[in-house]
Amino acid sequence: MKRPPSLANTRKSPSAITFRHDFQWLGKCSILSYTIKKLDKSNMLNLLLDFPLQCKQAYDIAKANKLLLGKKDFTKIVFAGLGGSAIGADLARSYLYFESKIPICVSREYDLPAYVDDSTLVFISSYSGNTEETLSAYQQAKEKGASLILISSGGALKEYAKNDKLPFIEIPQGLPPRCALGYLSIIPLAVLNKLGLVSDIAPYIVETVEVLEELKNKTLNPRIGQKDNIAKYIADKLFNKFVVIYSSSIHFDAVVTRLRGQLNENSKSLASTHVFPEMNHNEIVGWQNPKKLFKNFVVLMLRDKDMHRRVAKRMDITADILKDEGVSVLEIWSRGRNLLSRIFSLIYIGDFISFYLAMLYGIDPTPVDRVTYLKKKLAEGN
Repeated sequence: MKRPPSLANTRKSPSAITFRHDFQWLGKCSILSYTIKKLDKSNMLNLLLDFPLQCKQAYDIAKANKLLLGKKDFTKIVFAGLGGSAIGADLARSYLYFESKIPICVSREYDLPAYVDDSTLVFISSYSGNTEETLSAYQQAKEKGASLILISSGGALKEYAKNDKLPFIEIPQGLPPRCALGYLSIIPLAVLNKLGLVSDIAPYIVETVEVLEELKNKTLNPRIGQKDNIAKYIADKLFNKFVVIYSSSIHFDAVVTRLRGQLNENSKSLASTHVFPEMNHNEIVGWQNPKKLFKNFVVLMLRDKDMHRRVAKRMDITADILKDEGVSVLEIWSRGRNLLSRIFSLIYIGDFISFYLAMLYGIDPTPVDRVTYLKKKLAEGN
């Protein structure tokens, strides 16, 4: 049976994506419907389905929070966080690329950059409130006299905020950190607006939630077959392959980082990422060897209607080069009118891809046993 055509033909018409039935996938799909309940023991699917609501709730939480910050003439903004707690900061930084007049940095380290000082606004973001690298960054930021805003669901960070009388934004407990992206990205954006540093996202939240709801109900839901479900289609193509994810660097570098992390944590599979135009100045040359492995690679290009026209052309040419090398190339286009909705649409599609790929691998997407093991071993050597 011939497989469905590549999504590369969406170059000409991003909104007109059609899929033919693939009976091999439909066979897997019947297994998928049967095995979701069996494999998804921690209900990752429900968390994905609730994500549009989380984005709305995140904005409501930020709007209701009363921040008391004495200093507002900041010269730098730094986010300190790791893993799922850092990707929200990446998203905020990327979204504000053309708007923020103040430099924004995301630090994934124990130690803060030397330039952090009393004119720096530092967001300390740890979903659990107990991430050791982030707690170290907190102590350093306090010593440097930075203005601090703490975001977590509790833990030591909440106690620090209480003891040191610092602004604290509490978010709901009980989620894997990677599933709290709405809280960890939308809240900082709304807070920066409250401080008069960026424009309000309120006009864009409504459409973002609408786009996510439409994707959920008409495209990504498990009840929707492969014919109309881009996430199932892509997951099938990624099964037993090494995935390389590309996007433009401006606004969407956080999206490729997110998707790589979701494939790592949910699908328990390796992936790599790069961004345009930088990819054309190094990695494109590397797609020559080892040729015998190329049949095991799939390149996934994340595209947007408003990307720089030269970047769009670079992606077209690169896709043709890779196809000439025998590499499978797939494309996903963002949805929505405003930038926030387009960023979140690609993230949401990617999250579902990682979930369906986990089902195809026959694994529970939620546990991250190796992270848990590593933390345990680190604690032993404390």
